[in-house]
Amino acid sequence: MKNEIYPCLWFDGKARTAADYYIRLFQSGSIVEDNGMVVIFELHGKKYMGLNGGPRFPFTEAISFVIPCDTQEEIDYYWNTLVQDGGEESMCGWCKDKFGLSWQIVPSRLGEWVKEPQRAQRVFTALSAMRKLDIEILSNA
Repeated sequence: MKNEIYPCLWFDGKARTAADYYIRLFQSGSIVEDNGMVVIFELHGKKYMGLNGGPRFPFTEAISFVIPCDTQEEIDYYWNTLVQDGGEESMCGWCKDKFGLSWQIVPSRLGEWVKEPQRAQRVFTALSAMRKLDIEILSNA
């Protein structure tokens, strides 16, 4: 028996709007099912469920999605798109979209930059002073 595991995202009546937004954002995916209460959608071949659950349980930073980016242009695109129209900037590459979902927009190479302890300290010092991350500054830290 195969047990498929996928996230359920609780929205305040905007699950279809959010699913359409994420499909446009990632330029990938589709709506699989929409029965009004639940919207099943795919992004880059991964399944998600959006639930129109109401206002009782808003998103918190305890759950976030990570978007690894190879270029500054990618970081700029995701960051700028997610924080516009009601999103919020935070620190260290974190932001929230207009639905309140948290995202980490990070360089793909971040893991390799922090392998060596002394460099890791320099990278984290630079990173902690930023909102949107700057690949050039971090790669030179």
